[in-house]
Amino acid sequence: MPKIALVDDDQNILASVSMTLQAEGYHVSTYTDGASGLEGLTSDMPDLAILDIKMPRMDGMELLRRLRQKSDIPVIFLTSKDDEIDELFGLKMGADDFITKPFSQRLLVERVKAILRRAQARPEGSAQSTDGTPSKSVLERGRLTMDQERHTSTWDAKNVTLTVTEFLILFALAQRPGVVKSRDSLMDAAYDDQVYVDDRTIDSHIKRLRKKFRVVDKEFDMIETLYGVGYRFKEQ
Repeated sequence: MPKIALVDDDQNILASVSMTLQAEGYHVSTYTDGASGLEGLTSDMPDLAILDIKMPRMDGMELLRRLRQKSDIPVIFLTSKDDEIDELFGLKMGADDFITKPFSQRLLVERVKAILRRAQARPEGSAQSTDGTPSKSVLERGRLTMDQERHTSTWDAKNVTLTVTEFLILFALAQRPGVVKSRDSLMDAAYDDQVYVDDRTIDSHIKRLRKKFRVVDKEFDMIETLYGVGYRFKEQ
């Protein structure tokens, strides 16, 4: 039974969302502010966290920042309708998705299911086949190596930690260097068909990917933007 942590200072949301998720078979832990949420998530790490942005004692952004120091579990943010800047900032920090209040309980459930499917699709195990050859799950493109089974990515043998969504987007691009991927095709690669995200979400994930790789290589420029068309992984 997947464990979900729900952190929100609105008691109505805590009650309604936890009941809905429990009805779907999830184990739900609830917290009323960021500080208690951080303590709870640290002591009992869930499979997915749903965080409100504006909370007392510690807001959702700070909670995500501290959480990312310990874990790359998927995170969905709950945000007010007009918090566009918060959404962009949250995606840059490593959030996997956003849902704007007020929201449909069914939409939230579908987002949760989609993200958990992606996260659970990467089993633990060796990166080699039984005969000692590299596994087909390992993608190598020049200095980039991505291992689907271990959910690891490296650049020049230096580890680059990616969220589930970032990993899937980069993998889709790196599979066919030089081929332009539209935002729609990247959405299909990273999200379930039933989940809608807008162009701005994909753009924010791309910006976050570039930033992470430039931490280990300030000259990193392998993800190219073709304005009005999409993105591609540069041929080497």
